[in-house]
Amino acid sequence: MKARFGVTRRMALGVAALAAIAVSSAPGPASAATADSEHWGVITRNTIGSPVAELRNGPYGSFGKTGPTSKPPYGKGSLGIEVANNSTTLTPPSEKVDFGNEVDFYGDPVLGLNQVGFYVFQTGENISYGGASNMPNIRFEIDPNLSSTPTNYSTMTWLPDPVPMANVDAWSPYLNAATSGKWMLSGAAGTATGCNQTTQCTFSALKAALNDGGDAPTILTAAVGKGRDNMWIGAVDGLRINQKIYDFEANGVVTRSIL
Repeated sequence: MKARFGVTRRMALGVAALAAIAVSSAPGPASAATADSEHWGVITRNTIGSPVAELRNGPYGSFGKTGPTSKPPYGKGSLGIEVANNSTTLTPPSEKVDFGNEVDFYGDPVLGLNQVGFYVFQTGENISYGGASNMPNIRFEIDPNLSSTPTNYSTMTWLPDPVPMANVDAWSPYLNAATSGKWMLSGAAGTATGCNQTTQCTFSALKAALNDGGDAPTILTAAVGKGRDNMWIGAVDGLRINQKIYDFEANGVVTRSIL
């Protein structure tokens, strides 16, 4: 299955060597399950410009790379993502894409999220485009249900730490969104909780801020995405949400349970 907007961009730009931060260990073994492709794809209303979000084989490499980091962490495939900067007439001019699921997580409790993360194929070129923190994101659209703020919508976004420098031009180790990086909420919920683009929060602090005595916050959608900021061309695999791993393969999304 392919979910694709626009065409693939091939750009050759210089590589900048920047330091990075180590991340948490990988989840345990996972069993195979049936494909759930029908509910995964580009979330069109959240996509700007003509980016690419395509289920693909590989990537393998880069050239000269061997061992576990030279191939996708699960199966043979991944989700390839390509976004450009300065490519639209909007403000900001950069592109954005979300590849996700608008059905299976609807109504699930935000406070029930305990494990979230993924693996990234990061390149030196991406670092040169926007620094070591130029990374894809995990996004949950939620109903925050805050008692202090009458809003029923916000996007909860994870901003990963940079991958370890040894894993540039290869697959990263598992990036644990519950213990590393920062989180933010969009709109009025971000202002009310203090977890926003200016003052980002840890995962535990974000959940504590949402647990303000009102109705429990609920999930609307779950997605992997990039933008609107810097150009980025890479891949993501092994999206974890609690005890499920979503394995992106060229022919669909396979759900694996943590054993």
